[in-house]
Amino acid sequence: MLLGIDLAATLVLLPKPEVGLLMDAIERAVPTFVPAVPPLYERIVDEAQRRGVSIRGIRYGLSGAMPLPAPLVQRWEAATGGLLVEGYGLTETSPVVVGNPMTTDRRPGSIGVPFPNVQVRIADPDDLDREVPLGERGELLVKGPQVFDGYRGMPQETAASFHDGWFLTGDVVTMDEKGFITLVDRIKEVIITGGFNVYPSEVEAVLRLHPGVRDAAVVGVMHPESGSEEVVAAVVLDPGAQLDSTTIHDHARESLTAYKVPRRYVVLDELPVNAMGKVLRREVVREIRGR
Repeated sequence: MLLGIDLAATLVLLPKPEVGLLMDAIERAVPTFVPAVPPLYERIVDEAQRRGVSIRGIRYGLSGAMPLPAPLVQRWEAATGGLLVEGYGLTETSPVVVGNPMTTDRRPGSIGVPFPNVQVRIADPDDLDREVPLGERGELLVKGPQVFDGYRGMPQETAASFHDGWFLTGDVVTMDEKGFITLVDRIKEVIITGGFNVYPSEVEAVLRLHPGVRDAAVVGVMHPESGSEEVVAAVVLDPGAQLDSTTIHDHARESLTAYKVPRRYVVLDELPVNAMGKVLRREVVREIRGR
């Protein structure tokens, strides 16, 4: 909103991020810039096709809050003729620290490069003083003018959020030789099964490529007998599709190491999400346990 004011642009403000309201606004005047989350971009493209409304002319989209699938980038850019890039940040970083350039040099699937004046380190979560080599997974640590000083009235939580002056994001990432960072997953959401780490986003990306699967959420569910976490997938199917556990299991095994393949699949009508469209994994676990 402040960017729009700074540019003396027209701001279109809506009371809710509902696709109907968005499409009504787009039909009145095609916007130049649409910031949103991946599920909302997908709904806009779907609704535009359903209504027969052109969204061509939207030049820029900046996605955040959750991983942006490369196939969605292709759909959006084909429909708009513009660019859809991914950025990354947290409330504690006011909120952006990393982003893709708004040019054809952007990298679909990557959250981009550090913003100006932002310093980043990718450290071993078990030894934060050790930086991991390029291409290896580690926790993203950041410094910059937009990083907060701490939680008001919560000194212990503040101290736990920093290491030697670096803010701990709690996110696992990798960095390539050109400085582009790829988000792997939240440390707190990593599933530990049989002593191995399983990153839900990696498994979800594979499951979404299976015919008939519209969406997926992968979580760790404690096995009542072994006392360890099992990889379990909640899937949302396309209308008319049916789940074939054997077929989807074989599909997952083609791309994933054996310990990453879900042991169980549960069909849900919709994944539980918050107001921004982000999947609530705790709710997914509750729904799975209730089946």
